[in-house]
Amino acid sequence: MAKEKVILAYSGGLDTTAIIPWLKENFDYEVICVCVDCGQAEELNGLEERAKFCGAEKLYILDVTDEFADEYIVPCVQAHAVYENKYLLGTSMARPLIAKKLVEIARKENAAAICHGATGKGNDQIRFELGIKALAPDLKIIAAWRNDKWTMDSRESEIEYCKAHGIDLPFSADSSYSRDRNLWHISHEGLELEDPANMPNYDHLLVLGTTPEKAPDEGEFVTISFEKGIPTAVNGEKMKVSDVIRKLNELGGKHGIGIIDIVENRVVGMKSRGVYETPGGTILYEAHQQLEELILDRETTKTKLDMGNLFAQIVYEGKWFTPLREAVQAFIESTQKYVTGEVKFKLYKGNIIKAGETSPYSLYNESIASFTTGDLYDHHDAEGFINLFGLASKVRGMKHQELNK
Repeated sequence: MAKEKVILAYSGGLDTTAIIPWLKENFDYEVICVCVDCGQAEELNGLEERAKFCGAEKLYILDVTDEFADEYIVPCVQAHAVYENKYLLGTSMARPLIAKKLVEIARKENAAAICHGATGKGNDQIRFELGIKALAPDLKIIAAWRNDKWTMDSRESEIEYCKAHGIDLPFSADSSYSRDRNLWHISHEGLELEDPANMPNYDHLLVLGTTPEKAPDEGEFVTISFEKGIPTAVNGEKMKVSDVIRKLNELGGKHGIGIIDIVENRVVGMKSRGVYETPGGTILYEAHQQLEELILDRETTKTKLDMGNLFAQIVYEGKWFTPLREAVQAFIESTQKYVTGEVKFKLYKGNIIKAGETSPYSLYNESIASFTTGDLYDHHDAEGFINLFGLASKVRGMKHQELNK
């Protein structure tokens, strides 16, 4: 009788490497590894050999970089979705897409279960499992770190477990940060970052760029073009969204853009400290928001700010495959109909400095806005407006004046 199959979300790191023999030993599954490539770059080197050496029957490497950029990153940029005023959702954006691909391979392989290596303390377990439950509620989910049969509690114990199973891999117990990388960002946790009193060791830590202090002394001008809220070109060169991000990562990293050190509130209730590098994403968020300043009216802008914060919360909490996300995204997309134009700025030592913006749909009217009286605005009109706008304040003031006599 053929063994049941389990799909393992595989990164090639220590956790998922140890999980392969653990699954075979404790569940007698045939292990099918799936690595979803959201732009991990060189991290994918040698994965197939490693997975099969550790006992996997098969490894899928799925390049979803363009899908990630077009269908997950773009909605977050359009929403200006920022969690707790700092975090640009780099890890959060990718998890629902990974869950979706795990389910697709599970169906293709007729698997009975999906396994992931996210810890019981983090957000990723929630994001993976909510996605799987929404798309494939019939599939069993194995969360290794929460399973009673999982006895490893440290990198050291995982390394020893691998060695005991004939797997001698080049993992060190204490020489590296815990990182997550994709097209949009790279996150860093662990080592000196575990104590918020410590300043990050940026010389040791940074991967995508440099600190503002070490950035070039010469600034650099950049122009981004948008069509309906979607970035379409950098410095006049048309390119797909994923290439826009790659180009901006290069430019932003060079000039020390997009490095944040944050203590955030995880969904499970604890606080965690991490350093995030999001050079291209930081530029793209800023450029998109600058263009919207010209185009969106006051009431739409106000409502969109609230919806953007809600969208960030939805994405952070792993609720991508929900009616609420679809509804909020539909509102956001409706605001992007006229978000077309160009934004120019100067990158200089960690700063993004405005250098002009244009749009055929700009609501900025110089005749109205200038200090010179124009045809479209009569200063006297403001008097009646202020009388009505301030009526409630005046009535309240009169009442207090009367009571204080």
